[in-house]
Formats: sequence, structure tokens, C-alpha cells
Amino acid sequence: MVNATKRGIRRKQTVIVAAALGSAVVAAFFLNSCSTTPAEVVVPLEIPGAHYVGNQACMDCHAEIVREFPASPHGLIHSASLALPGGTGCESCHGPGSKHIESGGNAKFIINPGNDPASCFQCHLDVQAEFNLPYHHPVIEGHMNCVQCHDPHGGDIFKPTGGLAMAWQNESCEQCHREQTRPFVFEHEAMREGCTVCHNPHGSINRKMLAESDPNLCLRCHAQVQGGSGIIYIGNVDHSGFLQVGTCWTAGCHTAIHGSNVDSLLRY
Repeated sequence: MVNATKRGIRRKQTVIVAAALGSAVVAAFFLNSCSTTPAEVVVPLEIPGAHYVGNQACMDCHAEIVREFPASPHGLIHSASLALPGGTGCESCHGPGSKHIESGGNAKFIINPGNDPASCFQCHLDVQAEFNLPYHHPVIEGHMNCVQCHDPHGGDIFKPTGGLAMAWQNESCEQCHREQTRPFVFEHEAMREGCTVCHNPHGSINRKMLAESDPNLCLRCHAQVQGGSGIIYIGNVDHSGFLQVGTCWTAGCHTAIHGSNVDSLLRY
């Protein structure tokens, strides 16, 4: 009777240990699958019936681009598993090029990121997420594309195609936002740093694609100082009364936020 009881206890202990080990294995699987997955999972682009041919094959028609491409940050992208002449940088963004070449350059057999940003989003997942924020440039809607602001083949992908080597950062924005980026008699010094000091160019939770909400944005440069008797100074000027009616431009004060031709305090 005692031996039978002992055997029963051992069986229960074995079951408990086995269940614990099983739970640990399952937990380890899920933890490993979630915590060790790279931030960006890049799946090679596919074109039905086509295979990769290498950059060298692209040179016959796109000689100038292929010649400049190695100096571009995108020129570092390639598939290490494919040992092809010149690497596979072109096809990393445009997809396998064999059918495109065989058809004499038919555009329907190659992926053009200028028409569809999907190939860009293969790597730039964070940017894709920003385009889904409430306020964003209409890229996912098809009204704009990445190539309008970025030269994917050039040495500086943060400038538009044909942009000057020493051009200021605002050149990309200037193509569409001419009124905001034109010269002013009284400039807003932040414009020297570039539009992205105040705006997130892909998308934002704040209106006008601002990097931060209205009052916090200006205070990043224009420090607010608490004086005696509850007085608030900004730029050595008492702003206590102004702040009660709104922020820097919603209060009707500094409405010419990009620059003014008539007032050094950025007013129209």
C-alpha cells in the first residue's frame, strides 16, 4: 500500500515536471520569436517568371545610373546569396530584371518605386508607419512618391534628383512649398536649419505635420522664463498676457512664421 502510494506520488511529480518543462519550452519559443526577430524583415521582390541578373546587365541601357550608383547609400544594398556581376543593388529595389531585359525594356516587367512606394517600404518600415499618421504627405494615397524628394541613385538621397551638391536642406520642400521657402527681409532663423526642425516630412500626429504641438514647438528654441509675481518672459519680453489668448501664432502675434517682409517680429 505504501509502495503504491509512493508510485502515485512519483507519477504526479513526473507529470508536473513534464508540464512545467513543456510550458518553459513554449514560453521560450514565443519569447525567442518576438524578441530576437530583426526590426526590419526584408523579403526579396518578385516579378513572375523573372530572375536576378545583376547590376552589370543593367549597364547596357542605364550606364550613367549604374556608374554613379556605387557612391549612393542604396548602392550598399545587395543579396549576399547571389554572386552576380556588379552585385544586385539595382534589383533590390526594382525586382529581378531578366524579363525586363528580354522584352527590350518593357516597363511592366520591372518595379518602379517612382510609381509605387511598396519596394521602398520593404526596408523603410518606420517611414511607412509615419505615412499612416493623421497628418502626412499623400504618398500612400498615390498623389506623391518618394522619388519626388529623394534621389534613390545619387550620393545624397536626401536631395531631389538634379539637386545641387551644396544645396540647403529646404530644396526638396521648395519644389512645392515656394511661398514658405522664398527669401524674406526678416527671416525666421529656424529656416536656416531646414524645414525638418519644425516639421516631420513623412507624417505626424500634430496638424501641419509639426514635430511637436504648437506651444511646445516654439519653446524648444525660445526659452520660457518664470519671473517674479507670476510674470512669464520669452525673449526678455513679458508674455504673461499674450499666453492667455493662445500660442505664438494662434494668438495672432507671430503669424508670418516662415518669415516676413514688413516686421522683424514675424508679423504680416
